[in-house]
Amino acid sequence: MTRIAGHNRALVIGLVIGVGVSSCAAGPNYSRPAPPTFERYSADSVSIVRSSGDQVQRIRPGADIPGEWWALFHSSKLNALVEECLRNNAGLAAAQAALRMANENAEAQNGALFPQISGSLNSSKQYDGPGISTSPISTNYGVMTPEVTVSYALDVFGGARRQSESLAAQAELERYQLEAAYVTLTSKAVLATVREASLRAKIDATVRIISIDGQMLDLIEKRDREGEASGSEIAHQEVVLAQARAQLPPLEKELAQQRDLLATLAGRQPGEQDFPIFTFDDLTLPRDLPLSLPSQLVDQRPDVRAAEANVHIASAGVGVAVAKRLPQFSISATAGSSASQIASLLTPSTAFWELVGSAAQPIFDAGALYHRQAAAEQAYVQAKAEYRSAVVNAVQNVADVLHAIDTDGRALSATAAAERAATRSTSLVFMQMRLGAAATPLYLLAQQNQLQAAIGHIDARANQYSDTVALFQALGGGWRRRADVKPVEGHAGSFSIL
Repeated sequence: MTRIAGHNRALVIGLVIGVGVSSCAAGPNYSRPAPPTFERYSADSVSIVRSSGDQVQRIRPGADIPGEWWALFHSSKLNALVEECLRNNAGLAAAQAALRMANENAEAQNGALFPQISGSLNSSKQYDGPGISTSPISTNYGVMTPEVTVSYALDVFGGARRQSESLAAQAELERYQLEAAYVTLTSKAVLATVREASLRAKIDATVRIISIDGQMLDLIEKRDREGEASGSEIAHQEVVLAQARAQLPPLEKELAQQRDLLATLAGRQPGEQDFPIFTFDDLTLPRDLPLSLPSQLVDQRPDVRAAEANVHIASAGVGVAVAKRLPQFSISATAGSSASQIASLLTPSTAFWELVGSAAQPIFDAGALYHRQAAAEQAYVQAKAEYRSAVVNAVQNVADVLHAIDTDGRALSATAAAERAATRSTSLVFMQMRLGAAATPLYLLAQQNQLQAAIGHIDARANQYSDTVALFQALGGGWRRRADVKPVEGHAGSFSIL
């Protein structure tokens, strides 16, 4: 009796020591990387980006992006399209499922930190004949044995906790990948509408150019019949008309592809294109452009946060690898009763129990655990380097977009001036033609130049819209300020898109 009591005391003392030691975990303790200390994206500071007419875009340093940033384009049709994409896009649904799965895996791993309790009931029936039993008569009896087993792996060196930490970080990674998918989806949808609007404007201008080139060919052929033009002039104009016509099919093809893209983003089949068409009249260029500081960018960009989560995963992986090289302790207890009759199961005479403590230490594995730890440490170094690269790339992305927006403003002003000059030239030639001072072909040529200038202005306008979208995307898409980012029920600290 004394030996059993002493053994129990030793197990209890070991359990207390194990729980106390388990407050420390092997491997490095993770801490978030320090944010960038610089406050500017480039040597040139842009505060106002001027466009044509009264279209002026102003950079607002320190301002945050709204959660539904596409609403800044003031298009109800665009808002409806983006909402449909968010409801029906299969890629977004897959990312949501991946997040839920990661949360469940993290919760499952947390179970390893608690005692495991299991129960069993064994029932047997046995017959012993006279030749087997010591009794001269046969015996026929049954035995029932209910028992409960409690086992607990003492996380002395924190291996289980590091594994839980790793899976929790994996869930965070899936969360930020979901947010990245959200930002990418909404950006693609808005960019597709901008591209559709520009293609429709270019197709309209190209059709008008083809019409003018055809009229010019008719006039030259008429002059040729009257002896006032040569065959070379006709041939030249035929080449011009053919070149103009050749520009139309690629534009129509790209427009059809953009409509297919919009249908796919919205979760439809490419043939389902009953959503509204988009022109520049349906969009308004945002005037105030928010610009977060570089120190804020690391919190706003989902890809940077995903890279940070990878660092956390790798950090915890080092702790898991180190803990596997250290002793593993466990304690288990089994209690039950065994009797041939149900009524006897509750009597002390049929009870039994067992208390077992164990310790295991790897002795020889040909260096396998050592090299796995070394590999985990290098994975940690790699993850930290990839995080630094993600931060640098994010800052470069914003800087490039800012330069593009600044250039777009100046390009739009220049193309608008060219279009105005071409319009004035067309008006002057038209007046001269009415007065008999200019020939009709000269007027048609002026009209053609005006439409070519209009196409250049369309391209510049599309670039300005597209780069404005790119800025919202480069700054993280405002996912932290969306109303639909809520904790997943039953998983505190995890988030999803509802």
